[in-house]
Amino acid sequence: MLPSLLIANRGEIACRVIRTARALGVRTVAVYSDADADALHVRLADTAVRLGPASARDSYLRGDLILAAARETGAVAIHPGYGFLSENADFAEAVIEAGLIWVGPDPASIRAMGLKDAAKQRMIVAGVPVTPGYLGGDQSPERLAAEAGRVGYPVLIKAVAGGGGKGMRRVDDPADFAAALAACRREAAAAFGDERVLIERYILAPRHVEVQVFGDRLGNVVHLFERDCSLQRRHQKVIEEAPAPGMDAVTRAAVCDAAVRAARAVDYVGAGTIEFIADASEGLRADRVWFMEMNTRLQVEHPVTEAITGVDLVEWQLRVASGEPLPLRQDQLAISGHAIEARLYAEDPARGFLPSTGTLIAFRPGAGVRVDTGVGQGATISPHYDPMIAKLIAHADTRDAARARLGAALAGTQVWPVRTNAGFLVRALDHPDFAAGAVDTGLIERAGEALMPRERPSEAALTAAAGELASAALVPGFRLNASPRREAAFLLDGQPIEVALASTAVPSDRRERALITEAGQTYALTPFRAAAAGGGAAGDGAILAPMPGRVIAVEVSAGERVRAGQRLVTLEAMKMEHSLSAPFDGVIAALDVAVGAQVADGAALVRVEREDS
Repeated sequence: MLPSLLIANRGEIACRVIRTARALGVRTVAVYSDADADALHVRLADTAVRLGPASARDSYLRGDLILAAARETGAVAIHPGYGFLSENADFAEAVIEAGLIWVGPDPASIRAMGLKDAAKQRMIVAGVPVTPGYLGGDQSPERLAAEAGRVGYPVLIKAVAGGGGKGMRRVDDPADFAAALAACRREAAAAFGDERVLIERYILAPRHVEVQVFGDRLGNVVHLFERDCSLQRRHQKVIEEAPAPGMDAVTRAAVCDAAVRAARAVDYVGAGTIEFIADASEGLRADRVWFMEMNTRLQVEHPVTEAITGVDLVEWQLRVASGEPLPLRQDQLAISGHAIEARLYAEDPARGFLPSTGTLIAFRPGAGVRVDTGVGQGATISPHYDPMIAKLIAHADTRDAARARLGAALAGTQVWPVRTNAGFLVRALDHPDFAAGAVDTGLIERAGEALMPRERPSEAALTAAAGELASAALVPGFRLNASPRREAAFLLDGQPIEVALASTAVPSDRRERALITEAGQTYALTPFRAAAAGGGAAGDGAILAPMPGRVIAVEVSAGERVRAGQRLVTLEAMKMEHSLSAPFDGVIAALDVAVGAQVADGAALVRVEREDS
């Protein structure tokens, strides 16, 4: 086994590798940027080395700095994780030339599968079925348009050096081909420095099925069965599962055998994934599954394969890199149960899935599932890197049981004030088509608004939370001998709201806020209540900052008359705007902020007084 290992990555995958390495007695070295100086992977490792500033190009993409860190710490091997330099053949070569062990495939294998057109040509020679299309070197618009007509519309234009959904366009009408080609080339040139494209038949009911393969240096190659990654949004995977729903034994054998042939064709060593596109219009059939590309690294979704096989893929990577044979033969591998993984992202579905950044004041993943994460409560979600907070993985005897377990965990996941896609994921898991296993890559787009989480929690949840804060929020004029129904003024995520209180509501404390987590969404309920500088008691109608932020608009002045619901101040926090409004008709008695001011969570901004008070 390797004595020491440098992990050339960050976040969740760095923590994942460190955990297995520690269990095997391998000393670990972390690297970090300035943005990650206090990150979880840095604290977990035995040693950590600073690379540079926050931007990836100045830190995690600097192969020279990573090699220097390995020399400085005496690390004998480098694990690249996924992303960053994991599929960079030049970096892999530099690691090997430096006398270090590269925990990954040979550079020649990475290069062989790095360009989609060359990879497909190689697969044809190896007898692996490929999607009908054009892979030729003539890149003239006229030839490409002619080939698209031969393949038959709709077609997909794809960047030869592409990935992650970039440099890709669907074209349904020949009249739109020229414009789509030009746009695809521009995007490919900007993202990959290579504007060449290929043409493929567009599959109308596409399923994304991939096979985990593994090779060692003794010539052994096995597969660890398939995963289905069809639930995607804008070509990005959202939920992955293993095995693929609706996969029969005959089709599984054909697809997995093709994956092994593909790996052998490039003398593959280590963990890799052969990705296939399937036409599922008539269910999964062996003659309707075609090679798409190979990922020459460990995949984000590898935990679902680990769950159904009982294998630690990172352990296999380290053993193979040490020169050991594969721990198991093909006939010793079997599928047990079903596993589903969801990617929890720091993004706001209500705002077009824009990334959300900030400090995780609350971070409590739901129970009953495996959680792979690189952050903890109090960590900062930075704008510099991928917005994934965690992966939640459920494993059970059946698909329905795994789906229910994952849905319950996501529904109970509390994250605040950073926004996440947890509520969106809960609804995706509950969608009738997904529940039935009738999933394809267009499901999310078709479902549309049906997958969007609720804008506000249920009345029962609001009433329960309001009861805890009632002492601070009771509407003036409340009388003990009045109707049993009471209402109180609050801010729900910064917006004014009146909530009915239970007749028996008794405040339990003097908290500034109550967090409500329901169906994966977390909301902050805060009262309009007394809060003055210097510890003195302010009058009723104090407007408090619901979270740290910058004041970008002040729309009233001291002494001005305002009406209930009128916007007073707008805060910008985590790339989002939060408008704070008057709780009732009155007069601005105090105005304590100006445009541009940075304010703390709970800071008193404005005080409104009733005119007759």
